[in-house]
Amino acid sequence: MSLHSSAVSTLSEWVAPSAAQEALRHAYLGFLAAREDACARSCAPGHLTASSLVLDATGTRALLTLHPRIGRWVQLGGHCEPGDASLEDAALREAREESGIADLVISPTPIHLDVHPITCSLGVPTRHFDVRFLVRSLTDAPPVRSAESTDLAWWPLSAPPPDSPDLVPLFASARESSTRTP
Repeated sequence: MSLHSSAVSTLSEWVAPSAAQEALRHAYLGFLAAREDACARSCAPGHLTASSLVLDATGTRALLTLHPRIGRWVQLGGHCEPGDASLEDAALREAREESGIADLVISPTPIHLDVHPITCSLGVPTRHFDVRFLVRSLTDAPPVRSAESTDLAWWPLSAPPPDSPDLVPLFASARESSTRTP
């Protein structure tokens, strides 16, 4: 199965937790139906990305990266690569690369969708159709900052970073989902 087909399957089966998320789910599926290259970074109108909200072993803190390009705290994640078989695979690969933590377990069901405008590696304005997953660290291994980050830090799920209103619904989704994941 291709990454594109896998993305269609994942989003077709996902039960959105709200009317707004359901509307986004349909928009993603429409975009996937219109664009065979929707998962490729080279798709200039926009492309699917995969991210992970990494929780610590207690499930009470989230690991965030201070993104060098946008200067804000965000969850770990990024573009899908040709070797990724699924959005889940892409999200887990990105989480491991950006956190330096190998012992991570991902929930196969997305917890949140978000579309945001960005100028990414294409150098032109585009949109990221981000599919967000919940990931658990099985150990207390310290994160190791990668070259893709200015900083890494654990943030309480009850208190996202200031000036990060976009993280509020993601943190809420994580709190709701965390008791149902490995």
